[in-house]
Amino acid sequence: MITNNDILKKLRVALSLRNDDIIEILSLVDFEITKGALGDLFRNEDHPGYVEAGDQILRNFLNGLIIYKRGKLPEPKQGLKDGKNETPKKQ
Repeated sequence: MITNNDILKKLRVALSLRNDDIIEILSLVDFEITKGALGDLFRNEDHPGYVEAGDQILRNFLNGLIIYKRGKLPEPKQGLKDGKNETPKKQ
């Protein structure tokens, strides 16, 4: 079975990301990680310093990757609430 660590490794290689890039991507969603902790995620499973990546880090990485590649969502327009126009109806 593929682990979260495997997914992170494959994305890092596929997108040619360095550790600094991954730290920057995670910081876009206010998730802070050190270079050492990130290195522990990319170790072999049989290494004593290996740390299993949880769902939270993978989720934050994927959300940060969207911002990194596409940019932030634009702010909603004023006067709109829940997607409806707030202009009063004529009676």
